Amino acid sequence: MQDGSKTGRDRETGPAEREGGRALEPGLHFIATPIGSARDITLRALDILKSADVLAAEDTRSLRHLMEIHGVALAGRPLVAYHDHNGAAVRPKLLRALEEGKTVVYASEAGTPLVADPGYQLARAVIEAGLPLHSAPGPSAVLTALTLSGLPSDRFLFAGFPPNTRGARLNWLAEFKTIPATLVFYESPKRIREMLRDSVQTFGAGRQAALCRELTKRFEEVRRGNLEDLLEGLEAAQVKGELVLVIDRVPAVEIDEEELAALLKAALSQGSLRDAVDQVAADTGLARRKVYQAALALEK
Repeated sequence: MQDGSKTGRDRETGPAEREGGRALEPGLHFIATPIGSARDITLRALDILKSADVLAAEDTRSLRHLMEIHGVALAGRPLVAYHDHNGAAVRPKLLRALEEGKTVVYASEAGTPLVADPGYQLARAVIEAGLPLHSAPGPSAVLTALTLSGLPSDRFLFAGFPPNTRGARLNWLAEFKTIPATLVFYESPKRIREMLRDSVQTFGAGRQAALCRELTKRFEEVRRGNLEDLLEGLEAAQVKGELVLVIDRVPAVEIDEEELAALLKAALSQGSLRDAVDQVAADTGLARRKVYQAALALEK
């Protein structure tokens, strides 16, 4: 039902207010932006950028540049910075705009919002307020790296950036040691060697992996091999650009009940039940729950 009010620009101005030939729906619109090549922007994302009343971005300079490349005029509309450091202060303003019936678009600095991006809290706030939320899918460094890695993609886990310090990183990586899924990490050039060394220690030198650099950009590069090969290949190399590390899932191990019992007995002779279960689960790739149940059966 129309109330006759105007929100920002005149709602009857025509084509500039439309997405793909239809009026842009009220609410918050997440759009994915290119991770390298500006030509990867989608037609739908451009329509939304042209039509929204308020534009919000993790990096306003990046969004403004992208709009200039594609001939999208700001036309006096608000362009608001929304990032980790100001999110708590800016969220109420964006929610207020949505409550007034305005359309708001949010763009990550690069890639898909909420993936290693501050948009999560904004999405939660919009949902909790009962306001409309929309997503226009598009570029993703995670999916691009997974596609190029040549590793299994039917089941994967994106873990984001590792901790900066070695002790915290090793403890963090240990959480993924027995997960039966391909692992995807982001890392910076200055810490990638340390990340690979700790990955060798955690997952084993022979675990297959792919290191993707500068995806969709001019100097895109994908190195494939086991973790030790990737580490050795970087020893004398000068690493620049954004990196995605993809690591193969834990290999399946065929093991019968007798073999499992023997492994558990050996491990139990060296330590506690918990330590034995952790060790055998890590060595075999079996689910910890299954190993724990087998250990309990031995103690009966």
